[in-house]
Amino acid sequence: MLSLTTSSNSNSILPNIERLDLSNNKISGVWSWNMGKDTLWYLNLSYNFISGFERLPWKNMQILDLHSNLLQGPLLTPPNSVYFFSVSNNKLSGEISPLICKVGNIGVLDLSYNNLSGRLPHCLGNFSYDLSVLNLRRNRFYGPIPPTFLKGNIIRNLDFNSNKLEGPIPRSLIICRKLEVLDLGNNKMNDTFAHWLGTLPQLQVLILRSNRFHGHIGFSKIKSPFVNLRIIDLAHNDFEGDLPEMYLRNLKATMNIDEGNMTRKYMGEDYYQDSITVTTKGLEIELVKILNTFTTIDLSSNKFQGEIPKSIGNLNSLRGLNLSHNNLTGHIPSSFRNLKLLESLDLSSNKLIGRIPQELTSLTFLEVLNLSQNHLTGFVPRGNQFETFGNDSYNGNSRLCGFPLSKKCTTNETLEPSQEVDEEFDSGFDWKITLMGYGCGLVIGFSLGYLVFSTGKPKWLVTMVEENIHKKIRRSKRCTYRRGTRRN
Repeated sequence: MLSLTTSSNSNSILPNIERLDLSNNKISGVWSWNMGKDTLWYLNLSYNFISGFERLPWKNMQILDLHSNLLQGPLLTPPNSVYFFSVSNNKLSGEISPLICKVGNIGVLDLSYNNLSGRLPHCLGNFSYDLSVLNLRRNRFYGPIPPTFLKGNIIRNLDFNSNKLEGPIPRSLIICRKLEVLDLGNNKMNDTFAHWLGTLPQLQVLILRSNRFHGHIGFSKIKSPFVNLRIIDLAHNDFEGDLPEMYLRNLKATMNIDEGNMTRKYMGEDYYQDSITVTTKGLEIELVKILNTFTTIDLSSNKFQGEIPKSIGNLNSLRGLNLSHNNLTGHIPSSFRNLKLLESLDLSSNKLIGRIPQELTSLTFLEVLNLSQNHLTGFVPRGNQFETFGNDSYNGNSRLCGFPLSKKCTTNETLEPSQEVDEEFDSGFDWKITLMGYGCGLVIGFSLGYLVFSTGKPKWLVTMVEENIHKKIRRSKRCTYRRGTRRN
């Protein structure tokens, strides 16, 4: 590990160097070396203790990686030749200078995890045809997102999470046809659900968490929306109405993933890999890399109501599902038995009723289950992963019984059939049809009887009935005669 303090006397060292990697050392102070200013194209000084730069003199620099240092003060404008520029995880402050928009070849601009503030320059979305990643996460930017983006752009990742951005999602994002990651979480954005985002053919990650989005999500006129979406987080907003079943049943990227025959890889590029923060298994986790098989849906802490769509059971490659803290009613769908890869299921703090489907015990990857604060009844299923869940998974359901709860089940609670099964039976055996048939038969019977005995036709039926009556009379007389003989 190299430990040194830079000095301007080092300018004559390695004048023709092209590539320099001094990352993960203990270099401190203000960087003043100008080595290779005409030849250096790659410089990696990440994970050091550098507090600043006198200037950035390199004329042919393409990759300049300064993340995870102690850089302070305003953001320096990178050389015009730079394609990759990262100053994330530093202590930079102040506003972004519009001069940065003159760096026309930049492809990756990562300013995340700093103290930068102010409004975003209007040119920020349209200053480079090469721009693929714009990461402004964890700063203090405010105001609207710039409304203009270049037609034909190749933007792949827009991460504005954890700022103070306001207003609606700019409609101009619809021309970002290469967009894979859109993370607008933890801001102050105020808008209804942007249905048109469903037309973006490459979108895989949509995070709108903790904003002021509101209204019904409802339906869309788009034939097959969000066909590649596999990570969706709309938690902590004011969405209301029924769960968006139309969108949920179209999430093809969460169905039938054949992991055995697919190449496991991470989202990103050669030198930059995407990262997001998700809440799963009850924890907030930063995914520094996003595996192409990871799937999750978080619609928690909204005002959704109505029943949980059974079609969610078709999302059989889903890893995490969180519908907690809503006003959902009805039963837990037994179709959830098809979620064979599910690792986390949170349905807590709703108004769900009925029994916990026994079929859920077949979910052998399930690590975290939270069904607390509902109106569930009956016994807790036993077997497989359900043997590992504690009381916390079921708290606030006073009519549940059995292991691991202290309340023991009575015979009635153990044998009580699930309401969902009853409903399925009722749907297959319609008592209305039965009663209609009985009524029709009764009317026809009375009509035929009246016709027969009032007209004497048909004669074969009248004769058969009369003979039957005569036989009964003869039998009755014989019995009476025998009883009389015995008495004598």
